[in-house]
Amino acid sequence: MNKTEANLQEEIQRHKNIPLILDSYKDIFSDFDPRPFSERALSDDFLIECKRAAREKDEFELELILSVPHDKRNMSNELKIKKRLKDHFRKHFQEKEKEVSEIKKDGITWVTLGVGILLGVVYGLAHVTSNFLEALITIFEIPSWFLVWEGMDKILIDARKLEPDQLFYKKMANVKINFLGY
Repeated sequence: MNKTEANLQEEIQRHKNIPLILDSYKDIFSDFDPRPFSERALSDDFLIECKRAAREKDEFELELILSVPHDKRNMSNELKIKKRLKDHFRKHFQEKEKEVSEIKKDGITWVTLGVGILLGVVYGLAHVTSNFLEALITIFEIPSWFLVWEGMDKILIDARKLEPDQLFYKKMANVKINFLGY
């Protein structure tokens, strides 16, 4: 491999890396959670920093590189932490996928119901001769448009609001996690 190819490989690898420097393993976890590393809640600051770094990456084969001082490294803790991080990212990815799916499903249900009522209104207005029934059918026109409008809002707006988190957890669900000493 010549120098240009080596530089290209290094550049590609850098784009796949999420390097974070930690003072200790505790930087990954919430200060308020006394449980062991295998169960402890992750720190909001740690997750925010991961999101910021992952947002800049287009790759889905990312590597999370956590640098810890040499004298504070513990292989047993690192194995527990890797498992905890992977479990957290996979769990939240599945939750976000389910949440987006449910919102879209609800939206489709609302739109379908609204269109159904609207078709009933159109059919009713074409075949009703009574003024009272015509007025009653016309009243259903408003909720039908509401259902269509709100259903489309769920599908096109509400589901999209969750996309950044869903994309982050999708990227992180299969992240390679490595610890380095500094």
